[in-house]
Amino acid sequence: MSLVSKLNLNNHMLKRKSKREHGKIKLSNYFQEFKEGERVAVKRELSVQPKFPKQIQGRSGIISGKRGRSYLVKIKDIKKEKTYIIHPIHLKKLK
Repeated sequence: MSLVSKLNLNNHMLKRKSKREHGKIKLSNYFQEFKEGERVAVKRELSVQPKFPKQIQGRSGIISGKRGRSYLVKIKDIKKEKTYIIHPIHLKKLK
């Protein structure tokens, strides 16, 4: 398998859901609460608009506050720390 094929396969996997998860949104994930200072992982929920940048998919960060229903997440990008506003359906709590 060539490198281009592997990259396309990985990109394809980011855009697909398994048959079991297809077509539904878990309401518990939609309304989940986080406290300031908690560590979270960013996992893109494909069935919810608007989408967010691909470069933060799979990264982890720290909750720094709340803005409306969404959370401010600080994610370290190489040497800079950047703040993203992300809806809780795209976040998963880390231990």
